[in-house]
Amino acid sequence: MNTTLKSLGLAILLALPLCAASTAPRAKAKAPGHPINLNTATATELMQLPRVGAKAAERIVAYRKQHGAFQRPEDLMSVKGFGEKSFLKLKPYLSTGSVQASNRPASQPKSK
Repeated sequence: MNTTLKSLGLAILLALPLCAASTAPRAKAKAPGHPINLNTATATELMQLPRVGAKAAERIVAYRKQHGAFQRPEDLMSVKGFGEKSFLKLKPYLSTGSVQASNRPASQPKSK
C-alpha cells in the first residue's frame, strides 16, 4: 500500500508541470516592425500581422485579386473574417500605399 501511494504521488508530481504548460497563455505574436501594405503584400507577409493566419492571409489576397486594390485600410473589413474589432487591432500595422485608379478592375466603379 505504501509503495502504491508513493508511486501515485510521484506520478502526480511528474504530471503537474505538463498540465501547467498546457494551460499557460500563448505568447503574443510579434507585430511587424513596419506597416504591411495590403496592396502589395504576399500571403506570407500578411501572416506577420497579429492574429492573421494562412487562411486569413489567402482571403485578403483573393479579395484583392477579385476587387482590386484596397483604397484605405478600413476596406479590410470587407474581407470575410475581418470585422471592426479585428480591424482596430490591426490598424496600426496596415497601409495601402498610394492607390491609383488603374489598380481597380474595369468592372468595379471607383469608390468615393
